[in-house]
Amino acid sequence: MTAHAYLSNLFSLDGRVALVTGGSSGIGRAIAGALARAGASTVVVARREAELAATVDELAADGCRAAWVSGDLSTRDGVRAAAEAAAEVYGEPDILVNSAGINLRPPMGRVGEDVWDATMAVNLEAPFLLGERFGPGMAERGYGRIIHVTSQQAHRAFVQSGAYGVSKGGLESLARSQAEAWSAHGVTCNTLVPGFVLTPLNARLQDDAETVAALAARTMVGRNGLAEDFAGAAVFLASPSAGYVTGHSLFVDGGLSVH
Repeated sequence: MTAHAYLSNLFSLDGRVALVTGGSSGIGRAIAGALARAGASTVVVARREAELAATVDELAADGCRAAWVSGDLSTRDGVRAAAEAAAEVYGEPDILVNSAGINLRPPMGRVGEDVWDATMAVNLEAPFLLGERFGPGMAERGYGRIIHVTSQQAHRAFVQSGAYGVSKGGLESLARSQAEAWSAHGVTCNTLVPGFVLTPLNARLQDDAETVAALAARTMVGRNGLAEDFAGAAVFLASPSAGYVTGHSLFVDGGLSVH
């Protein structure tokens, strides 16, 4: 067996269908690109049509099978509509990646109900609803991979976590509950836990060079994260090789969490 054939057996996503929320920017875009290039027919769901189109055009130029759906994940009706539209493109997904998120940053003492509700709707309720929509079908078919992108703030208070940290902590618990429900039927559920990653979601913090440097110094690698750091981890968790990995939080953080 050639090295290429061996690696393909381990990690190829040929014949699989992936749905990636938040897949038009940042970590989500890197993951969508990795899954598509690994062979999955990939549907990218986000809000902004121009960014969605640019993402899919890039993948198509690389010979990937990819499409986009513009959806509002801040309401239950919006989540349901986006889910149905996405499933119509290539069929029911085998891989669900929840990367869409909002990061409203008032300190906990100034978090109002509007910020709380908006944060929980996108960061926690949308992944729950999408899991309820697609998880049982994955279990019936005997194969599924659910991957949530969470945060250091799911595990520790960090740069004024506020409601964002609470939502991501809930998402970690949701992953364990989903793993408990469906893993015996071939559906694994895991989380990817970033450190500080240079993406549009963290644009405000990136304006403070001193803070950015201090965060890099907290890692063992000596730099902050990049979106492409998540490509290999996502392909692994989505692949047949990860069938015995479930309910797990995989830290992709340059050692920040243990330094």
